[in-house]
Amino acid sequence: MSEQIVIGLAQSPVVKGDVTENLKTHMAMIAQASELGCDIVAFPELSLSGYELELLNTLAVEPEAENFKGLSQAAMANNIMVIAGCPLSSQSSEKPTIGAVICFANGDVEFYSKQFLHSGEERYCSAGSIDYVFNCKQYRIALAVCADFCAPEHSQNAAKANADVYLVSALISQAGYMPDSKLLAQIATTNQFPVLLSNHISVTGGWTCAGKNAIWDETGRMLACTNTKMPSLLVCSISDEGVSAIKKDVKL
Repeated sequence: MSEQIVIGLAQSPVVKGDVTENLKTHMAMIAQASELGCDIVAFPELSLSGYELELLNTLAVEPEAENFKGLSQAAMANNIMVIAGCPLSSQSSEKPTIGAVICFANGDVEFYSKQFLHSGEERYCSAGSIDYVFNCKQYRIALAVCADFCAPEHSQNAAKANADVYLVSALISQAGYMPDSKLLAQIATTNQFPVLLSNHISVTGGWTCAGKNAIWDETGRMLACTNTKMPSLLVCSISDEGVSAIKKDVKL
């Protein structure tokens, strides 16, 4: 690989169950990520709805491109790939999945559903069953949603699929950040690829979230962390020369 890829990890506030308001925040983040030269901007788990399990069935959306027209148009207009979290209706279960919508700059729209659930999520959600690895420029990027990274087979499958980057959208609480950051560093070391984290900053689902978007290189060393719960973008550049990152404050 010789081409550089730039990935923006969004830290943005979320309003409980208010998809319209949260979408406005996404639009502002998308525009600023594009201005900073990002090829991809990734948001935390369930970023469009908030991590409100009791509301997911009501807020669940059919995984069809037409239902994400606004987000897709923003991706095209800003020439950037957008990864956002939302509950998705399931064709195989009455319960929705904790999903992600991936809007490409060319207008394509794809979907991923979290495969590994935290204890208690199964009351409200069903699990996905298909890994998701996508291409951007010359890079293969594996997407994980929160508890996915707690299952060793998930990151192992990413490595087997020749992923160059492991991109995690999550909700990690203040109390859980230290053990989870150690696990993410271990995933990077074991699989020899950079690990990138986009985390919540708001209180959502009763959890006080840590923020602290971060990047670990393939040796497991934390290269950068926002060290804040303020709205911001951690901008990560990956090339043959290595991985670098810079934190950028944003205006919402």
